[in-house]
Amino acid sequence: MPHPHFARRQSGFTLIEIAIVLVIIGLLLGGILKGQELITSARVRNIIAQLDGTKAAFFGFQDRYRALPGDFTNATTQISGATQDGNGDGQITGTEAIAVWDHLSHAGFINGTYVYNATESATTTPNNPYGARLQLIYDDVYADSGTPTPRTNLKTGPQIPVNILAEIDRKIDDGNALRGTMRFSAYQGNAATAPDPAKCYNATTGEWLAGTGETNCGAAILF
Repeated sequence: MPHPHFARRQSGFTLIEIAIVLVIIGLLLGGILKGQELITSARVRNIIAQLDGTKAAFFGFQDRYRALPGDFTNATTQISGATQDGNGDGQITGTEAIAVWDHLSHAGFINGTYVYNATESATTTPNNPYGARLQLIYDDVYADSGTPTPRTNLKTGPQIPVNILAEIDRKIDDGNALRGTMRFSAYQGNAATAPDPAKCYNATTGEWLAGTGETNCGAAILF
């Protein structure tokens, strides 16, 4: 017959031991979730900082040169290193959207040096944190409850998770993809596919579909 002491040791975990294990599991799960939350917050702040910096650069350029970056007719003569002039019609259209970054960077309004080329690339245009290119342009490629009209706007670029855009919209605007200054945009940029509106926001309410896990969405900031 086994000794009573050994019989007790083989009877299984005690309630205290089980409780300790559950507490440890809870702490681990809590740490993981908190870590994910911190990563999401950092990405949101990073994108907001990039957008705010570009907006400030746009208005700073306009104030200094009395012209729009990309559209500036005297860029090559008044900005050292600039390689392309715009047509001066007061709108950033066509390849002027590529010249924007040439003008802003050589004028010292944004970090890095971007050189104009009719074919957009990493040397002509900055990327968002997900590797997709920004766009500053006059167009109507953004969501609206009615029919959008062309406006100067800054595209975040695609390939941004919808939950990130939803949080950004809540922080800087009204949290709605169809109204306010931040809207959904199907701008494709250098992504393999354009963002699908049906996967990014509710077409009736304008609510961002943050719970879908969609990773290819984009937005436009209207000026």
